[in-house]
Amino acid sequence: MNRSIGALLSRTRKLLLGVGENDGFIFKLVVYSLLIGIGFIYLYPLLFMFVNSFMSLDDLVNSMVKWIPSELYIDNYKKALNVLKFQETLLQTIMVAGVPAVVQMVMSSIIGYGFARFDFPLKRMWFALMLATFIIPPQVTMIPTYLLFKDYNLLGTLQTYIYPALFGQGLKGALFIMIFYQFFKKLPIVLEEAAQIDGAGYVKMFYRIAVPTAGPAFIIVFLFSFVWYWNESGLAALYFGNQLTILPLELQRFTDSYARLYPAGTPGSQLNEAIKMAGTMLTIAPLLIVYFVLQRWFVEGVDRSGITGE
Repeated sequence: MNRSIGALLSRTRKLLLGVGENDGFIFKLVVYSLLIGIGFIYLYPLLFMFVNSFMSLDDLVNSMVKWIPSELYIDNYKKALNVLKFQETLLQTIMVAGVPAVVQMVMSSIIGYGFARFDFPLKRMWFALMLATFIIPPQVTMIPTYLLFKDYNLLGTLQTYIYPALFGQGLKGALFIMIFYQFFKKLPIVLEEAAQIDGAGYVKMFYRIAVPTAGPAFIIVFLFSFVWYWNESGLAALYFGNQLTILPLELQRFTDSYARLYPAGTPGSQLNEAIKMAGTMLTIAPLLIVYFVLQRWFVEGVDRSGITGE
């Protein structure tokens, strides 16, 4: 009898607390509860915004309607599409975010490979200066950079984004150089030594050996850079003026643009929260689509590149 009770208690303890590499029920309960709670905190604003963007004005003022609209009111999205000039603005945003992101990805990989593989005079000093550019807030250099671009007649063009990226100093450029530096530092040097014996030069070793093995790093750098350029409305407003625009900029001007497009007194001219939320959903929807398509490579890139908290 005592043996039966002891065996039952032992099995219960193993089930609840786990044994060896097997996690117990209590540990799993705590972990999954934390994951669900954290996930809810992140998803709640997005779900709330998505649901409310389909509500009519009657649903918004009806305290009985919370999460399920009485009908899918798509006129909010029709108005938001017109206010944002969505098709034209989306193409400009993709160009403004995509071209510098590609340039920055390529140049960061070259600079990171140079720091990882070559020894040259004052290497540590140049590396420290590169890291300092990441620490200095962009607001400090915003006005001097603006005046520099003005002197060279670059304002209002995409070159204000491309030239800094071309020299490894685009948005968060030092971080991306560090990612490639850490990635190439882990690459076994014997592979390149074998290629040198076969007569390969440094350029050939870079694009035949280093680049194919750094696929996750390229993906993560491009995605992070693309998202940062996509959301950078401050520099875009300062450098582009009225020549170029992006979706976040148009979202900031949403109220004024709506008032011009739907003057007061015309049918359906009243701006409400549902229309604003529809505009916000249209602004972030392309990024969500990109993330879901590249999710597997994104997670692998973060894991292998060692990025945390960014």
